[in-house]
Amino acid sequence: MFDFNSTVLIAMAIIFLGAFVQSAIGFGLAVVAAPLLFLVSPEYVPAPVIIVAFFNSIFNAYKYRNSIAIGGLKMAIYGRIPGSIAGGILLLYVSSSILSLWLGGMVLLAVLISLLPIRFEPTANRMAIAGFCSGFMGTSSSIGGPPMALILQHQDASSLRGNLAAFFVLSSFISLFVLYFVGSFHWQHVIMTLPLLPMGWLGYVAAQVVVKYVSKEWIRIFTLVICLTSGVTAIVRGLS
Repeated sequence: MFDFNSTVLIAMAIIFLGAFVQSAIGFGLAVVAAPLLFLVSPEYVPAPVIIVAFFNSIFNAYKYRNSIAIGGLKMAIYGRIPGSIAGGILLLYVSSSILSLWLGGMVLLAVLISLLPIRFEPTANRMAIAGFCSGFMGTSSSIGGPPMALILQHQDASSLRGNLAAFFVLSSFISLFVLYFVGSFHWQHVIMTLPLLPMGWLGYVAAQVVVKYVSKEWIRIFTLVICLTSGVTAIVRGLS
């Protein structure tokens, strides 16, 4: 049914790496995978990445289900809806080179956010703003984690992973719904994603093993290096 050529195999490896990072630190699948997959084939971004993120988030949300506070995510979900619509509209007007620049810029922004020492209390207004930014970034580039991670980063590890996962389950569905209506999500994207889903699960499983032996800080540094490299590469491609 599937032609496992070099392009598909590379995409599978990238998804494994992204899923590993997301399961280990709470977010990062799209930050790691989207710019690299875009270099492999622009068709992988954003819909296939979002589909994999949806299923990966289900695994993590179930694992950390006792740490999820749905009520605290309500305003972020409300903000995600108009943000996703705005992100979907953007895709109607951007070229492949502009999208590459946008992806690279979003990844570098994610790295910058990760390094900021600023502490934001998750008030209702801030959660709504973070949700809107997450929707805009996530629907247009599949990279919607950084705004929410910035707001929730000072929660304990289980709460951070659980709440981010729960948010991504709902927000991925919203983004796919919007992408369908702007013509950026169709049956071919589902077919392309099927070989990637097992790698998303394997990345999740691998993270559960590795985090017992490797500190979260080392995984974070490794992730930032990958993101910085892939972000710069995407920008260079967009400018070429």
